[in-house]
Amino acid sequence: DRDFVRVSLHRDRRSADQWEGYVEEVIRRGVTEVVGTFQRMGRMGLIIPEDRRMREGILVPRGACGKAKKGDKVLVFITKYPEKEDPAEGKVIEIISRAEEIGGDIKAIVRAFGLFQRFPEKVMSETRMLPDSVEYEHLPPETDGSPPRRDLRGQRIFTIDGADAKDFDDAVSVRKLKNGNYLLGVHIADVSHYVREDSFLDKEALHRGTSVYLPGVVVPMLPEALSNGICSLREKTDRLTLSVDMEVTKEGDVVAHEIYPSVIHSVARLVYDDVSDLLEGKKTDENRAENPPADRSGPLSLLKEDLFCMEALADILMRRRDLRGSIDFDLDEASIRLDDFGMAVEITRQDRRAANRMIEEFMLLANETVAERFCFSGLPFVYRVHPRPEPEKMAEFQAFAGELGWKMACDPGGVRPRELNRLLHALEGEPEEGIVSSVLLRAMQKAVYATECAGHFGLALKYYCHFTSPIRRYPDLIIHRIMKESLRGGMPSRRRKQLVEKTSSAARRSSETEQNAVELEREAEKMKKAEWMEGQTGRSFEAVISGVASFGLFATLENTVEGFLPIGSLGDDYFSFEPGRYRLIGEHTDQKFTLGDRIPILVDSVDRESREIRFRLDPGRWPQKTVIDDPVARNWV
Repeated sequence: DRDFVRVSLHRDRRSADQWEGYVEEVIRRGVTEVVGTFQRMGRMGLIIPEDRRMREGILVPRGACGKAKKGDKVLVFITKYPEKEDPAEGKVIEIISRAEEIGGDIKAIVRAFGLFQRFPEKVMSETRMLPDSVEYEHLPPETDGSPPRRDLRGQRIFTIDGADAKDFDDAVSVRKLKNGNYLLGVHIADVSHYVREDSFLDKEALHRGTSVYLPGVVVPMLPEALSNGICSLREKTDRLTLSVDMEVTKEGDVVAHEIYPSVIHSVARLVYDDVSDLLEGKKTDENRAENPPADRSGPLSLLKEDLFCMEALADILMRRRDLRGSIDFDLDEASIRLDDFGMAVEITRQDRRAANRMIEEFMLLANETVAERFCFSGLPFVYRVHPRPEPEKMAEFQAFAGELGWKMACDPGGVRPRELNRLLHALEGEPEEGIVSSVLLRAMQKAVYATECAGHFGLALKYYCHFTSPIRRYPDLIIHRIMKESLRGGMPSRRRKQLVEKTSSAARRSSETEQNAVELEREAEKMKKAEWMEGQTGRSFEAVISGVASFGLFATLENTVEGFLPIGSLGDDYFSFEPGRYRLIGEHTDQKFTLGDRIPILVDSVDRESREIRFRLDPGRWPQKTVIDDPVARNWV
């Protein structure tokens, strides 16, 4: 992976339009260090790589093992690359964690993806020079032409986040105007006030690109003193912010907006589940007899009027988004609970409840408003772009949906979000809903960061950016700088040219780091799921077929854990793979296994090292069709 190579090209015999490549020479190696688990082989060592793409181990000769012991997670420097039958060799240069060390598995996988939890000393030195509190009255006046910071500390502004959150990027406020419109305020942490351009902090933030959230661990983009400290919008604490006020009509249109630097004093730190209980009409924590959270019961009652007003506005925005054809993928996400030893003890499906959806709507609107304004300004900027699906992928999706009886009368090359939105609405409550949504998502292209405002297909928006999370995303941070500079007035051409280069670099790097973070989060989640499933071996569950291949099935449990059923475990028959219909069909029994089918399974085996979970059909709840009466099948059996 990542080797720079010389390749000879040849035309594919099967197609005149296709080429085949053959690696003739490795010019430069892309991987020089590997993270893995140390195992003893006599006097030698063997490293089992964390990266599952490396299928072969790395030998460590005698004398190159250092103080590594069996089961340790180590970093090995490759001294000899594999050739023909000879394996790679290396030297242990760092012990990342000891065997059985709490959190050692997460430490290792973080390093395997090229990330570090610790920050360089130069970055920490700059961090230690920053204040740990905001003394607004003693802030020096702006001397660069910026407008004065507006004091919003007397307003009812508050945060709503997850129960475990510590880095609070955004706070909200809302009130009804005399003309019947809503005034929505979105107040975002002013991280750029502390992270100065081209400082060591800024360069490290660009290098990291994003914060990464793993089970029990956060790998932050900024040091904790900023991400959880001076930048985080803690309750009952003064904090510097960049605010966007939007006047929104009853139809959900923004008829006026204002952007300005501000200072806020969050009156409360509310939790998604508490607010959702209130909005959904359920019993809230403040009314429970056992362990009532006194610090939250007061604010929740005090802010009821604001919350119900926000809910009404969020409903308007959701309807507006639905009418324009925005595609809302309500995908299942896992919530993994760890014990004090870092072991997975519970895995549940995370729900998007009323409060989560409400805050999502407000952030979407703020991002859209900011993107539209700066697209017309002509200033260099970083946008969030989601390209239109490729015609071939969309044609495959249409064929799949058609096989299930859901026809789409549109050109695959010119499909519009509204048509896909209409299909998903028609599928609501149907057995095929989840699987069609999953296949549609696979047909979509990935969203990326770009300096051209090319629109967001999935949201059905012409203008979109990421502005609301500067603590954990670099594009938001550089956007804040540009926004604040624009508030000063004109921007010199020399500075514009400089920002063209900086925004281009930020967009490219942020897209790369985002993809790396997604893969890391996925691998860490798979690791913890395998760890939990070790204790479920032999148990029976109901699963949904989430993938079909010529070699077997993938099935997902209610709590999002996915396992594999080899084709040999499906019964005494020969199964043919029909890729267009996403199914396997038995030649003699006519037994069909189709994407989206529900099947009873037993947890057969779990390999935590490879993160592989194997299922098999539960014979007690899945009667096998016999093929013995068929002479051809009898011979085959």
